[in-house]
Amino acid sequence: MEKNKKETNNLSRRKFIANTAMTAAGVMIVPRHVLGGVGFTAPSDTLNIAGIGVGGMGRANLTNITGQNIVALCDVDWDYSAKTFNDYPNAKKYLDYRRMLEEMDKDIDAVVIATPDHTHALTAGASMSMGKHVYLQKPLTHSIYESRYLTGMAEQTGVATQMGNQGHSNEGTRLFAEWIQNGEIGDPIEAHAWTNRPIWPQGLERPEEQPAVPSTLDWDLFLGPAKSRPYHPAYTPWNWRAWWDFGTGALGDMGCHLMDPVYLALNLGHPTAFEGSSSQVNTESAPIAGMVTYYFPERASLDKVKMPALKFNWYDGGLLPERPAGMEPGKIMGDGGGGAMVVGTKGTIICSTYGRDPYIIGRENNPPQVKKVIPRVELSHEMDWVRACKEPKASRVEASSNFAYAGPFNEVVVMGNLAIRLQGLKKKLDWDGENMKITNIGENEEVKIVTTDKFTVINGDPKFDTQYETINAKQASEDYIKHNYREGWKLS
Repeated sequence: MEKNKKETNNLSRRKFIANTAMTAAGVMIVPRHVLGGVGFTAPSDTLNIAGIGVGGMGRANLTNITGQNIVALCDVDWDYSAKTFNDYPNAKKYLDYRRMLEEMDKDIDAVVIATPDHTHALTAGASMSMGKHVYLQKPLTHSIYESRYLTGMAEQTGVATQMGNQGHSNEGTRLFAEWIQNGEIGDPIEAHAWTNRPIWPQGLERPEEQPAVPSTLDWDLFLGPAKSRPYHPAYTPWNWRAWWDFGTGALGDMGCHLMDPVYLALNLGHPTAFEGSSSQVNTESAPIAGMVTYYFPERASLDKVKMPALKFNWYDGGLLPERPAGMEPGKIMGDGGGGAMVVGTKGTIICSTYGRDPYIIGRENNPPQVKKVIPRVELSHEMDWVRACKEPKASRVEASSNFAYAGPFNEVVVMGNLAIRLQGLKKKLDWDGENMKITNIGENEEVKIVTTDKFTVINGDPKFDTQYETINAKQASEDYIKHNYREGWKLS
């Protein structure tokens, strides 16, 4: 591994342009460009796929891809990813995705990415710039600007894309949207989505201990574009979601699943404002529980439904919306993981996590029978993307959650963290979606954010020592919207 690290630090910027083939276990893997270029299809054609971030959800995504060639695997933690390496013993293994893309450029058709949130945009952007199709785990990106960037990259490069919010391909998500758009609950007037997450520690302060970095982990590569900090096992391999520098909290983890049926059904687009509240939020990690309200403007009416302005409320940490009228006592809203709900002028519709099991209150045993107008996904979410990768761009049916849809949607999801982190301004924040700006923060407005909150108990009486950092709110908002990366890291 030490040799790999040294080689990584000495990467040249040249691209390997020779057509190559990779022989493994006596089987010749022929890259698709040899057969006819990106978009070429043939009955027996297969994709050469690389995985970036393969220790957790990445392994599940690769398992769900059948009949394709997994030719390369990349992960900064070779212990956490060992099971995946064992799954594909003939795949070439890497620590640094940049090295993998350079060395295997012409041998890779498509990339599956399941790294921590803060490296999504860089890994996907680099892959797309080299003409690779991209399957990217949710949330699509760590910041709003990164979402806008990847949306543009997908349009520019013409590669096939898919965000890993697998519920978007479900039948329930489509029924939820079709019932609403057919007027089964009247005109929608408010919406809600909620989750039991986090199911990992949040509201944490930065650890003070500095244990040794495991020999199987390249800590500098894990940090990637984030500011340098000492290693601690509280950050990786799993709890990175809690930390602002690496993850997007419960909202980023589950918002792309739970808000999706509502966003799809109501054609929401950009909100005009948002505001948030939460349990204590600090400079390091997302709060234990929070609520965000998005304000969406009136949209174009459909044949059977008007789309008036409405509020869309998000809840995490086990918080829930008010139980709707007519809800059977004792009946759970959604399921144990969360759910979504739209209240209309004629009724209320609810679904479970991933858009599953939609029903209209009072019509549980008499669901609407409406025309299926949204195309169905016959394959798995991952294989729907594989199908799209193999189709020529000119005639391609894009994957269900391709970046043209997922990019604008993800902007809405991750902007909720702006509401949480800037709640100290104590006002609704007006949003200019086209220009990605909060328009009502003054040049000199400030917010105080907790840096540490410790206490001691003296004779049964807790004595608190809460420390704060005061930051310029306008500058902070701009940094949250468009990150400044650590030196040596930039979008392709």
